[in-house]
Amino acid sequence: MAAPTAPPAQARTEQTDPELLIAASVLLADAALATRRTGAELTAAWASWRTGLQALRRPGWAAGTALAAVRALSNPAGLGIAVNGGLVGETVRSMGAMARRRPACVAMAVDAFALRIEAAARAHPNLAGPLARRLTDAVVAGRRIEAVRAARELTDLHGVTRTLTTVSPVIMELLALNGLLDENPTNDSFAWVTLAGGVPTTDPIFGLPAGLVRHLNPGRGRAERVDPDPLLTKVLTRSANDIVRYIDDISALGNHGLALLRRVACADGTERHVVLLPGTSFGRVRNSTPQDLVGAFDGMLRTDTTYTRSVKQMLLRAGVPDGAELMVVGHSLGGITAVNLACDLDFVSRYRLTHVVTVGSPIDNKRPADPTTRVVSLVNEHDVIPGLDGRGPASANDVPDSWIELAWTDETYDYPLSHAPQAYADTLSDSQQALRARVNELITAYDGEIAANQPYLLRDK
Repeated sequence: MAAPTAPPAQARTEQTDPELLIAASVLLADAALATRRTGAELTAAWASWRTGLQALRRPGWAAGTALAAVRALSNPAGLGIAVNGGLVGETVRSMGAMARRRPACVAMAVDAFALRIEAAARAHPNLAGPLARRLTDAVVAGRRIEAVRAARELTDLHGVTRTLTTVSPVIMELLALNGLLDENPTNDSFAWVTLAGGVPTTDPIFGLPAGLVRHLNPGRGRAERVDPDPLLTKVLTRSANDIVRYIDDISALGNHGLALLRRVACADGTERHVVLLPGTSFGRVRNSTPQDLVGAFDGMLRTDTTYTRSVKQMLLRAGVPDGAELMVVGHSLGGITAVNLACDLDFVSRYRLTHVVTVGSPIDNKRPADPTTRVVSLVNEHDVIPGLDGRGPASANDVPDSWIELAWTDETYDYPLSHAPQAYADTLSDSQQALRARVNELITAYDGEIAANQPYLLRDK
């Protein structure tokens, strides 16, 4: 099947409703996934030992069946080279990929991703600019050399950070398209999982399994009480049950291993606790704390990590009683960890996790073990990080009805500035005060007097 070509300029000016584009992409994605499953089932039946046994008994039937299967799996007007699954299927599929033969399921998947990109361009004008359009069109068409040239020109014009921010609404779609259309069959899984709305468990370039990250992120987790430095002490003195103040506190904690446990004497007479979790340190890929890049990848793919184990140790060392009500507020990896704790049945059985508030975190692929846990997700759509869970602005998947996702676009366009906790705090203090008020209304149970603030240093081991 021929590679899809970019729609003519005249057609683009018609400005189809983005919701219709997303709806069409969902239908194409479903068709692509169903076609791929059909190819796998035919491949499994054709390569089955039972088929071989029947061939010995009924050679004529076997020859006719094999011929029909080969025609169904290779006819360009039908499934195309749709062989996949198992040793035989994957070998044939790899040979087809090397020969640049595109089965129907791949063609439909490419078109589905192209529609997502087109829908995102309607909401993000920078993505519809000439150079960005040239880049996305080249990726959709599988013209990698042209895509590299367009990316270079875009980077020369805007710089690396603005280029990354420009393509951030569709970065998962572009990575998935590259995986589908390159000659490397090992990274195809990334594309299919992304198309289905899941979270990939392989990297998009080489197809390396996520299990490798687990071995790079060992440790039982440890928590040590520490005294706050003068700057942190000053920030904590003006803290309150307010989302902006919580983000300010997280910013003051830094991302070098500190977390904060707060005890609050609430207005209704109940003693509750708040846990504040910062995000990733980008200084090195791996360090002695859970707040490193290896921990970030591990946290996205699993729920039991050194960060979650360290937080559990912190609560144990602090003597937080069983059944105590908790709210966890986290930025970036801290938000991922907050949701990972909510997914831990043992954790939510021991403590009453009432609220999880995440700031700039990719969490949409996970669901709390306790359905009564209120999840609030704050997302700056210029921020690259929240879309790494596979649900970016172009995704057709939505969060559960019980979740509250508050998203916006603001002047902090460039990544990583758009991801910084202070950028979120400034926006909520200025242009998004209504969202600030809404979050504060959701967490009023934690209004009261702060009885204690205790920072802890979290370690892998």
